[in-house]
Amino acid sequence: MRELEERIKQEGIVREGNVLKVDSFLNHQCDVALYADMGDEWARRFAGRPVDKILTIEASGIGIACVAATRFNNTPVVFARKSQSINLDGEQYVARVHSYTHGNDNTVIVAKRFLNKGEHVLIIDDFLANGCALDGLIEICEQAGAIVEGIGIAVEKGFQPGGKRLREKGFDVQSLAIVKSMDAKTGKIEFE
Repeated sequence: MRELEERIKQEGIVREGNVLKVDSFLNHQCDVALYADMGDEWARRFAGRPVDKILTIEASGIGIACVAATRFNNTPVVFARKSQSINLDGEQYVARVHSYTHGNDNTVIVAKRFLNKGEHVLIIDDFLANGCALDGLIEICEQAGAIVEGIGIAVEKGFQPGGKRLREKGFDVQSLAIVKSMDAKTGKIEFE
């Protein structure tokens, strides 16, 4: 998606350790018009697929998933929580995921009443690097007996193994911008 690539080139900041900051428009301050265009693109790419729920993980995926849901007949968005809360009650699906960004492990949780056997799920998230968060969301879908129809990613770090691994497992991963390389010293970002 050229529009997203251009925004990344203009406003993205490359940091050491393969970190790409896009917080001015994607995952801290939110450009809702850009989100809408991203939703349109995912709707085009996943056209004809049944989507009963959109699943994401807190926190950065929530806004993107909610706007994308408007392009999928306002389908409900469910987000996996990263911590137990007094508001989480009843039976739950639970998976462990490692956060590349935060460098720690999280238990992600979805209440069983929000994800049901046979439902068709589209997973949406902001970044794909190693794929650990997506592994957890896929595991939750498997626990529920839900069908993963596809995975929509805003920014994929194509030089890291997550996207390739998930595609090799047979998942339809549709990334709107795939970063081929980036250099913290020069700030240069190249796309596939």
